[in-house]
Amino acid sequence: MKLKQLESLLGDLQQFSQPKIELEQYPTGPHITSRMLYTAENSFGDVSNKVVADFGCGCGTLGVAAALLSAEHVVGIDIDPESLEIAALNAEELELYLDFIQSNVMDLEWRGQIFDTVVMNPPFGTRQKGVDMDFLHVALKVASQAVYSLHKTSTRDHVKRVAMRDFNAASAEVLCELRYDVPKLYKFHKKKEVDIAVDLWRFVPASH
Repeated sequence: MKLKQLESLLGDLQQFSQPKIELEQYPTGPHITSRMLYTAENSFGDVSNKVVADFGCGCGTLGVAAALLSAEHVVGIDIDPESLEIAALNAEELELYLDFIQSNVMDLEWRGQIFDTVVMNPPFGTRQKGVDMDFLHVALKVASQAVYSLHKTSTRDHVKRVAMRDFNAASAEVLCELRYDVPKLYKFHKKKEVDIAVDLWRFVPASH
């Protein structure tokens, strides 16, 4: 599938109608999602015929993109049941089969590397400090091949240091810097739209 076709299909997905600020729910737009998953597949072969998890999947955009790029199986995990309902509808609309699990990512008691690849746009940690790194910690325990994740560019040094030193990642590489458009979703947003510099990371877990 070509990049433009992937972006176009993702552009038709339903997103949060009433996003929850405490969960830092911001949709991952089709521009960033398509590039994230396309890179994972075409540069590294981490999607097609792989078992992929989408952590904090929200409305399922990353997981749907993985399925469109021929992942063998996709599991989306989110704490919010309303988001999962939308995610299931999005998958159904495109006649894709994804599994969804309602859970806090940190409460999953999985053992071993049960996924090939984890993709995620974790909460940036502006409401709950450090939650993005909590997501990454779990992801690096359950992925055997790679973790793709978005983190604010301003946290780049911290992310690399913690991933390598504390989470035992074999490698941590910024693939590119992207502009993440945050639309005015919440009352406290003063501007119509803000764009934040984010890094697309590829982490390789230590082999167990």
